[in-house]
Amino acid sequence: MALDTHTNTPLGGGTGAERRAAARSARSAPITEWAFDQSPFAVAVHDTDLVCLRVNDRMCRMFEMTEDQIRGRRLTEALPGPQFEALARYMRQVLDTGEPVQRETYRKVPGEELERAWSVTIAPLKDEHGRTCAVWVGVLDITEQYRARQRLALVNEASTAIGSTLDVTKTARELVDVVLPRLADVAIVDLLDSMTGESEPRPGPVPATVVMRRAAHGSAGGDVPSAVRLGDVDHYPESFPSVRALTSGEPVLTGFGDPGFLPSIEGNPDRIGAVVEHGLHSFLSVPIRARGITLGVATFLRGRDREPFVPDDVLIAEELTARAAVCLDNARRYSRERATALALQRSLLPQRFPEQSAVEVAGRYLPATSHDGVGGDWYDVIPLSGSRVALVVGDVVGHGLYASAAMGRLRTAVRTLADIDLPPDELLTHLDDLVGRFASEADATGPGEQDPDLGATCLYAVYDPVSRMCSIARAGHCPPALVTPDGTVDFVDVPASPPLGLGGLPFESVDMELPVGSTLVLYTDGLVQSRGHDLDAGLQRLRRALTRTSPSLETTCENILGSVMPDRPVDDAALLVARTRVLKADQVATWDLPADPAVVADARRKVTEQLSEWGIGDAAFVTELVVSELVTNAIRHAEGPIRLRLILDRTLTCEVSDGSETAPHLRRARVFDEGGRGLLLVAQLTQGWGTRHTADGKTIWAEQSLLAQGPPGGLPGFGDFGDIDDLDDLGDLGDLGDLG
Repeated sequence: MALDTHTNTPLGGGTGAERRAAARSARSAPITEWAFDQSPFAVAVHDTDLVCLRVNDRMCRMFEMTEDQIRGRRLTEALPGPQFEALARYMRQVLDTGEPVQRETYRKVPGEELERAWSVTIAPLKDEHGRTCAVWVGVLDITEQYRARQRLALVNEASTAIGSTLDVTKTARELVDVVLPRLADVAIVDLLDSMTGESEPRPGPVPATVVMRRAAHGSAGGDVPSAVRLGDVDHYPESFPSVRALTSGEPVLTGFGDPGFLPSIEGNPDRIGAVVEHGLHSFLSVPIRARGITLGVATFLRGRDREPFVPDDVLIAEELTARAAVCLDNARRYSRERATALALQRSLLPQRFPEQSAVEVAGRYLPATSHDGVGGDWYDVIPLSGSRVALVVGDVVGHGLYASAAMGRLRTAVRTLADIDLPPDELLTHLDDLVGRFASEADATGPGEQDPDLGATCLYAVYDPVSRMCSIARAGHCPPALVTPDGTVDFVDVPASPPLGLGGLPFESVDMELPVGSTLVLYTDGLVQSRGHDLDAGLQRLRRALTRTSPSLETTCENILGSVMPDRPVDDAALLVARTRVLKADQVATWDLPADPAVVADARRKVTEQLSEWGIGDAAFVTELVVSELVTNAIRHAEGPIRLRLILDRTLTCEVSDGSETAPHLRRARVFDEGGRGLLLVAQLTQGWGTRHTADGKTIWAEQSLLAQGPPGGLPGFGDFGDIDDLDDLGDLGDLGDLG
């Protein structure tokens, strides 16, 4: 059948169906051409040799070439380059397999000034028998969809990448890292100076001229085009885009297309130079606000190879900045609370150790670096009567201000109980009751006001430099380490007891004699226990650290912390190191006395002779008075054996021990009372006095300062004693007071 060579329709004959099909084909020909030319795809058709058969105008414009320059040539001949060689390989793959290929790419093509996202489809063209006769390439600009997906992915990533720590600087850095390079080429986070200072940021409008501190900045190219260094403070004028964003509370989008942009930054030549040098043309400033408080501003910039920011970018920048603002405010609040708790903690710890002769001491407190905050670990050194000393280490359960406050209450309680010279086991018993009352008070105040699970551990040790005896008890605490002068390291086997606050179980103490120069190491569990290892492993690390002895206890503390503590401890730790001393034999004088009133004068004489031998005869008047009072009352109201002891240390201590457990008490005698004035006299003439119970009775002691001695011209409330030459003239001083 003959065909019209122009329209491919039958000439004359043919069936009716054939004629109708030919007519439809003739009518659809221009429509097919329109579809090819007006397709949103850039379209090209290649034969089995990858020679271009047909290309539409959109493809030509994309490559900045005419159809004649492309048709009849292979793709790699018309468009050399690795990306087109890759496209040719995909086309050959489709010809060989007959299966289409879908790819996405983000690149700059000759017909576009900037990089764009493209969806590339390569599909086979088959005849009526299913044979692949050609290949079809369609390229579609999907930049907007691509950017929308990127923005969504950026927001999702920011939800986990920003706020991983409660550190203001690190959180600001995380915001910068998230936006580079997908949203901006340069990112800057400036925080109001009040944000990083001691003052609390105030809600409301920000002044026109503000002071901001550079918290973080970064650049996709590596070098940051900034006139301000990290951590530095800069003053920004009212016209500056960042300040406009702060004062208005709204994002400010500007750049070289804005006539007012360059005048707004011209006050700083370095800033103008950085902008011009790096080709920064689009600026977006977003205020950082959280909970009604303005914290600072985030500035995003794009360079010459990027399109200017568009409204969708502003929305994403606001979303990211809002996320960062909440995290920054959380970090600010945490940092401030941590600083407050740490300041409270350090103020409650000993600022300096008291002067005493029993031990040489050094201590350390190391706060945790975790988000839990400051805890309630503490240590203390408490001078006791008779030149003895108490060493205390404790740990309050929990973290934060409540733990620090509870620690302060416990430390005060321990000092109060130590002042009445309780043995370690009895002191912990009283402390256990006190912690129980603290917990009851917390329950009564209601949830959220205090920590209802208040508990604590404590170790209390008393060392006597005269007898070299050390008594130790612990409540739920780690055992102390002991380093003897020969270098042996061991952990003292102190009976284990439950933590404070549980109640119901007694505490036990252990007594041991320590060689001179022994080192006691007291610590909290934060020193030896962490997430990386258990308690036993930590104790072994401490043992190894203590084998490296040092004459300096300060150096010993540093060695222990450096060897035992992890780089970032999750719990705070307290460490107290004490090296024992002993008083010389000639610093102590002891006499056993019979229960005979006639021995009082002999006791005074012995005391006077001993004071003269020590070269402190000026203290004889007061000391004889104290000895007369205490010995007389022991003879009258107590039972034997009676022992008198003088200790010459930083003070002069007079002790009288007897076998009675009845303790004296201070009272003011009435006008016509014959007794009751003796103990008041002792209290006024000495620096301090008290009673401590022993295993076989009690000891009454009185301390005198050696700084100023000499017989007084008169004693308040007792008339003028200036004419008395000998205390024997007073008769029996026991008549002055009743200590029974």
